[in-house]
Amino acid sequence: MLIFPCVIFAQEKKDSVPAFWYADSREITARLDELFNDPSLNNALWGVAVKSLSKGDYLYQKNVNSLMMPASNLKIITTAAALEILGSSYRIKTEFYTTGKLDGSILQGDLIVKGYGDPAISGRFTDDKVLKYFEDWADTITAMGIDEIAGNLIGVDDAFDESGLGEGWSWDYESYWFAAPTGALSLNDNCIDINVRPTRPGSAAYISTNPNSDYVTIINKVVTVDQDSGTSIDINRLRGTNVIIVTGVISTADELYKTYGTITNPTQYFLVVLKSVLESKGIKIRGLPIDYDDYDKTLIKDIPKLVYTHYSAPLADIIRVINKNSQNFFAEQLLKIIGYEVFGLGTAFNGVKAVKNTLKTMGVEPGEFQMVDGSGLSRLNLVTPMQLLTVLSYMSTSKNYTAFYASLPVAGLDGTLSGRMRKTSAQGNVRGKTGFIGAVRSLSGYLKTADKEPLAFVFILNNYITPRILADNIQDSVCIRLSKLKRKK
Repeated sequence: MLIFPCVIFAQEKKDSVPAFWYADSREITARLDELFNDPSLNNALWGVAVKSLSKGDYLYQKNVNSLMMPASNLKIITTAAALEILGSSYRIKTEFYTTGKLDGSILQGDLIVKGYGDPAISGRFTDDKVLKYFEDWADTITAMGIDEIAGNLIGVDDAFDESGLGEGWSWDYESYWFAAPTGALSLNDNCIDINVRPTRPGSAAYISTNPNSDYVTIINKVVTVDQDSGTSIDINRLRGTNVIIVTGVISTADELYKTYGTITNPTQYFLVVLKSVLESKGIKIRGLPIDYDDYDKTLIKDIPKLVYTHYSAPLADIIRVINKNSQNFFAEQLLKIIGYEVFGLGTAFNGVKAVKNTLKTMGVEPGEFQMVDGSGLSRLNLVTPMQLLTVLSYMSTSKNYTAFYASLPVAGLDGTLSGRMRKTSAQGNVRGKTGFIGAVRSLSGYLKTADKEPLAFVFILNNYITPRILADNIQDSVCIRLSKLKRKK
């Protein structure tokens, strides 16, 4: 039986620490050593760096040059580089073309949709109305005088490569939303929303999907149980298919359980659902939804004409989704968008190359860290605490700092930090990016001391087998402690 001492049940939340902590550099090191040297984590590895952004000195360092798995702290690198390369007002386009001529209200040709990786064609910016953009596009097409398309609905996804999954991702992630595949044409984070509702105990639960589409086949193996039993539901998408098996139990005490399953072939998913929406809005399509790669190009007799361009929310809003919610799909799309904009093709390799070139201008040598994806989901990513701190320090002086800072979760208030450091001096003060994959827990960002001295900090823990809450408690305790710090002269 393992016993985990909980010397720090962090939340120095009951504010056992006085309102202010007066300390010199020696006392700061000694106190933080006590926290990071918790015996529960003797066999794990901490990497920690804390720096004053106003004075330039380091308040604490521990294994700062050790390469470590950052988990989602890698998103700090992806989003910082994206802001520097693309700018906070950058928007991702989706273009619509037609071939043939308009004969009355019939388009005697094809409707072509060309994507450039917009990750936000979903309900994220439309009050959870997943198909709102598709419906708006249908209205735009109707306004052009078109109510019938004699040809096909064609999707062009050549801005990105065909490698939807990241290098080094675990195979058993594939069914889950946090490992959704990338695509130049993507809908609803390349997932389908699965809504499970109870019926009568002993009977199958009721399952609906959003969008409601035959593109995905749901096999319902969820049973309703009485209100005193708990709800436990899992999904498994059969590899290479769009068959999703939903298993488990749902209690009658729960009105709704919502989960998300990934899809395969994002372009075809996009087109099938778009065709359905266009037809529901009165636009008849005689042909098929088809990927341009599978289309007989000789059938296109004239040069496609650009008729409409949709633009995403600005990058400042995109990175808020990435960092506040630790949204992997958005991060992976963004990495490929960078690759497309800099090198003309959206691949993870091109995106990483562009990011590394940008980090060199920040003071991080490209050959001294390893980056293979944009989200940190891969266990092949390796960075040092000092490299992350260098990026944070650089961004604090960048013209893009406002957008970057605003994208980070706020302790005790929102995002992945909404439930941490509540009702402490760190609430509303700490802005930090969390990170978590198996045996990795990280937190990096900014805070101000009681003297209003701005600090940048990086906490990365690797190779731990204790409950994750112990790592969180130590990180939170340090943030609370530093937020109360008044440095002795």
